[in-house]
Amino acid sequence: VSGRIEGKMEEHSGIYECVYETNPVIKGQVNISVAPQVTAYKKSEHGNEGDTGVLICKNPSFPPVSSWTWYKNGQEPIINASGRYIIKSNGSKTELRILKLNIQEDTGDYHCNATNSYGSGDATVNLRVRSRLAALWPFLGIVAEVLVLVTIIFIYEKRRKPDEVLDDDDGGSAPLKSNATNHKDKNVRQRNAN
Repeated sequence: VSGRIEGKMEEHSGIYECVYETNPVIKGQVNISVAPQVTAYKKSEHGNEGDTGVLICKNPSFPPVSSWTWYKNGQEPIINASGRYIIKSNGSKTELRILKLNIQEDTGDYHCNATNSYGSGDATVNLRVRSRLAALWPFLGIVAEVLVLVTIIFIYEKRRKPDEVLDDDDGGSAPLKSNATNHKDKNVRQRNAN
């Protein structure tokens, strides 16, 4: 029995099983193995100063990764649980957490390197750290817009009020006059009746 796999070998790497439906059933396995094909979950990550940054790399190919290593800007390897760094890894994924992000210290390129029995592979994640004020600018912009609108409405209403007061006085005085006239007419009628 033979088969053909189209496309890149790393995309189809893994353990394949062929089953002969005889009595008893006979099974055979074929392993398609490649060096790690590492990809970054996101090529560029953003974080606010003081928050926790999370960088992730994956290896979808077979066999699983035996060891992961993180580097920053080509420097010495980042050691797990050293200072502000926490690394969690398994055979198909690695995650680097950076606590209390700092603009000067943490901005830059991070490289995740994976090794298995067939070789190694790596990927790069660019981390940008923003000032906490940068996250507040949209909120401050909305507050400024609301204040401007309230000010415009207040000025507009203040200019309109004198006219409205005159209208109300005129409108309110007319019924009072007519009521007074009606009372006088009633009094006159009552006297005449007497």
